[in-house]
Amino acid sequence: MSHTAHIRSHRKPRRSTPKISVRAGVAGGVLSTLAVAGAAGAANAAEPVTQTVELPTLTADLATQVAQSADATQQAAANYELQAERDAAAAKAAKQAKSDLADAKKKAEATKKAEAARRAAAERAASRSAERATLSASASASTSASTSTSTATGSAATVIAFVKAQIGDAYVSGGTGPNSWDCSGLVQAAFKQVGVSLPRVSQDQSTAGTQVSLSNLQPGDILYWGGAGSAYHVGVYVGDGMFVGAQNPSTGVVEKPLSYDPPTGAVRVL
Repeated sequence: MSHTAHIRSHRKPRRSTPKISVRAGVAGGVLSTLAVAGAAGAANAAEPVTQTVELPTLTADLATQVAQSADATQQAAANYELQAERDAAAAKAAKQAKSDLADAKKKAEATKKAEAARRAAAERAASRSAERATLSASASASTSASTSTSTATGSAATVIAFVKAQIGDAYVSGGTGPNSWDCSGLVQAAFKQVGVSLPRVSQDQSTAGTQVSLSNLQPGDILYWGGAGSAYHVGVYVGDGMFVGAQNPSTGVVEKPLSYDPPTGAVRVL
């Protein structure tokens, strides 16, 4: 056995080849990275640096809130518009109601007046019917009892002859002859023939003489329609229940029975 067989060798043990290869690869990679980084740094140093600022984006919750707020604003505007329309409609309805109420009051008043006029007309018609009956009875009694009331003499005969001579002439308001007359113009002209001066208008002629009842008429009496002093028409009683007068534009001067248009009263001037 050799005397050096137990002496430990001072030589480092040999590393295995695979580990050395790995380390060499790592070292090479590091160097390559450093080289690339250096090249990139040099390139960046030569070009200007541009920074990009990213704006914050809306989150889904915030977008929903914005949409809801817009909807609420739109709904509020719609509500205001609807309320304005309702207020305008209410004001218009109130105005229309006021107008309708005024119209209703006017119609009610008109109806009331029309009813009053109808009743008054009915009362006048009834009164006239009663007067006709009275006059007819009076005329019949007078004719059967005596002929003195139907035979005119003296001045009365002259008056009656004059008015009968004008029968057929025209009626003209304000007419005083010789071919057209109104009622009071004819009566005034007739009595002028016998020297009696009468007032010009019916109202005054109805109070020119002595008032007589319709049941005691004599030829030549002046008949009037309306109140004494407010008469609107006059004529001359010619006997036998007849009178002559300038009635209206349609008839002119005519001779009619008392029942045709019963007078209100009579006056005697002869």
